[in-house]
Amino acid sequence: MGKVIAVANQKGGVGKTTTAINLAASIAVSERKTLLVDIDPQANTTSGLGIDHKNVEKSIYEVLIEEESCDNALLKTDISFLDIIPSSIRLVGAEIELVNEIGREQVLKRALKEIKEKYDYVFIDCPPSLGLLTLNSFTAADSVLIPIQCEYFALEGLSQLLKTIRLVQKNLNPKLEIEGVLLTMFDPRLNLANQVAEDVRNYFEDKVFKTVINRNVRLSESPSYGKPVILYDAVCSGTESYMKLAEEILSHED
Repeated sequence: MGKVIAVANQKGGVGKTTTAINLAASIAVSERKTLLVDIDPQANTTSGLGIDHKNVEKSIYEVLIEEESCDNALLKTDISFLDIIPSSIRLVGAEIELVNEIGREQVLKRALKEIKEKYDYVFIDCPPSLGLLTLNSFTAADSVLIPIQCEYFALEGLSQLLKTIRLVQKNLNPKLEIEGVLLTMFDPRLNLANQVAEDVRNYFEDKVFKTVINRNVRLSESPSYGKPVILYDAVCSGTESYMKLAEEILSHED
């Protein structure tokens, strides 16, 4: 049965979607059956894989609100072992529509149950907020991967995220763990970046991944071409970093 990993940080611009796309792609090229679920109304993961979210017929919205089966919302990607359940603009109102649902935090978990066993890994790209969509993701997940950018205010708001994870562990999903904390947008030439990295390692200790995602132009460019970086530039440092991160995740299987 597939391991479900939510990629989350309520602070925007931390490399969350970049990580969801490129980690999922890197796991998939390791020939693990991988599903990417875009539950962010901005649909950047969907467009980052070359899918026009405005023309998607079935999306995660239909799965959550209209009880459409996940199988009917699945789309193939350019990577053999990687599928996606896309997002769409319709998801914007989903949190309001879910409010009166019975077991509203469990909707995604129930939906994924039918297809989870088909995949080795399921990655959920969460919205940059701690609302019902993120709660659904945490309730459905086995673990949470937290990207943190190596910039000023990096740790701001993290206490709220960790508090939310603890509440979910206590009330909704006692098995939820922190998969790891990922340092992103790292520039080793900057004192600030090195200081932030040190602070994060002191705070999270062994939960910080050894792999660090450096700033990389090719990594930044690839979403505009609708490709994960491994298809855009297979030999750039961004590709190398996410392949190393994939190796770390896969090593947790043992």
